[in-house]
Amino acid sequence: MQLGVNVPNFGPGTDPGVLREWARVVEGLGYDLLMVSDHVTVTPDVAERYPEPFYEPFTTLSWLAGITTTLRLGTTVLVLPYRHPLLVARMATNLQQLSDGRLVLGVGVGWARQEYEALGVPFTARGRLTDEHLTALRAAWRSDGPATAVPLWVGGNSDAAIRRAIGFGDAWHPLRGTISWLRSTVTHHALPGFAPRIALRLTTTPVDDPERPAGIGTLDQILDDLDQLRLLGASTVLLDPYHGDPEETRRPHTAWQDLTAVATHWRTRS
Repeated sequence: MQLGVNVPNFGPGTDPGVLREWARVVEGLGYDLLMVSDHVTVTPDVAERYPEPFYEPFTTLSWLAGITTTLRLGTTVLVLPYRHPLLVARMATNLQQLSDGRLVLGVGVGWARQEYEALGVPFTARGRLTDEHLTALRAAWRSDGPATAVPLWVGGNSDAAIRRAIGFGDAWHPLRGTISWLRSTVTHHALPGFAPRIALRLTTTPVDDPERPAGIGTLDQILDDLDQLRLLGASTVLLDPYHGDPEETRRPHTAWQDLTAVATHWRTRS
């Protein structure tokens, strides 16, 4: 099972130098995948959690592809209805070619109503539009040939997201959750693949809450979470060290310490 990191490409502490250092740390620690988020316009609802500056994912990943060598690179998740599907297909295909096959395209429906309105895309139609865009993406890649296809992870925790993953994706990419919920969902659905994104927050004492999200707790608890996800068939687990406070982006060393602890001890168990 591979491990990846969701890197903040937004917030007051983020700039090109910090993004470069994130890539250096993630690759240097031996992680397999680096992913970034997607917003096109930072409307007030977005800014509460993901304020400016916000680095556009395709642009950012193209730049990171040139300063990394082994990392896979991806989106968690690209809000599919924000862009014409043929544009997404072209950008993803070109980035796949330019990065020597390192792209993973995680997609989802999004949640920011004001951002949808600013882009002139109907918020209430986002599910239907996502299905239509997934169909167009698959058709574009089929017409271009299998060599251009990009691994497609369908994000989201709803029944509709699971249906999309089964119908269109190479993996279901749930965004956080408990181990018990993930186990139940994986057990009851014939998924094409399983690549969850979980939290990453180390605590000094065990978290005893039965609803503890995977990835939050002592190092032993987090390592056990990873073991459980491996047993459930996860091909990749993405660790997300961002917890919603934009000021966290000014203190990346805290996340880097947690990532170092996990990487060091995971290697001795796997």
